[in-house]
Amino acid sequence: MKAGVVHAREDIRYEDIERPAPKRGEVLIKVKYTGICGSDVPRVNGDACHFYPNVLGHEFSGTVEDVGEGVTSLGAKDRVAGVPLVPCMECDDCRRGDFSLCKHYTFIGSRRFGSFAEYVCVPEANAVKVADEVSFEQAALFEPATIAVHGLDCVPYRGGKTVAIVGGGTIGLLTAQFAKIYGAARLVVFDVQRERLELAKSLGADDVVDSSEEGWLEGALELTGGRGFDYVYGTAGAVPTIKMPFDLVANKGYVCYIGTPTREISFSIDEWEKINRREFTLTGSWMSYSAPFPGQEWKTVAHFFATGQLRYEGLVFKTLPLSRIADAFEMYKTPGAVKGKILIDSEA
Repeated sequence: MKAGVVHAREDIRYEDIERPAPKRGEVLIKVKYTGICGSDVPRVNGDACHFYPNVLGHEFSGTVEDVGEGVTSLGAKDRVAGVPLVPCMECDDCRRGDFSLCKHYTFIGSRRFGSFAEYVCVPEANAVKVADEVSFEQAALFEPATIAVHGLDCVPYRGGKTVAIVGGGTIGLLTAQFAKIYGAARLVVFDVQRERLELAKSLGADDVVDSSEEGWLEGALELTGGRGFDYVYGTAGAVPTIKMPFDLVANKGYVCYIGTPTREISFSIDEWEKINRREFTLTGSWMSYSAPFPGQEWKTVAHFFATGQLRYEGLVFKTLPLSRIADAFEMYKTPGAVKGKILIDSEA
């Protein structure tokens, strides 16, 4: 089969490799689309790849081509979305159902061959059926959408409150949509790119704020009557966006970081003291899993994509054939060139 194989830093090649065969308990998926995740970029353009040669890709959709011995829940031609985490199922975290926190996991598309290929093998539990109403493009967005749901669930989220989303990328706009679906009274998205802010408005944000403009903080707080936001979700990893929630959150509010930092961060005493003075709750969110595996996050995304309440128009920036995967990663070398999700089409 054809695959996009990473051989070294800045060296990903479209070439022939052996097509996998499903072992006991596994299914073989004929891949349709795979989204390029932000975590894939440093694995190709940097030194973050776990080993070489490697086949990345973990946000994927396709159809079941074949099943291994013992598989009962899936059959040939079933339409599926891929679940990349393969937890050990034996550690204390897994026994509690906290699969995202497993220390002995493997991961499809980073620690084992993934879906930048025509076919990928996964355990039976790692393929989630999708409804006929859900397109393969949507199904390739299941994994980032589940990350948004998991982030909301990391705090005691309730409707009727004010919500700030810091960062208007794919994860941010999916988080924004779920916050609105779950009943946010006022939803505000923060970013510095006009295109992202316009897209946020079209996807249901009540207000948007360009945080590069002078006086942005005062204007944002006015939207809450000066009290700040009940919930603040940080979905970008830049240092300024990681500090912004400290200024935006209300007394006794909640801050959850879904995005991960990209460089070292330091806080002044005055900045950090806001945790004390506002008594807000600060937590993080990691991946998107709960019990029973893979979790309610995946059922929730499947439901809201099928009903049409979770929208994806505008989130996909470009679709390229697998044969041009090197071109896709080349685009990330130009700051600001990629304005949304890039999907790789393994059948084109």
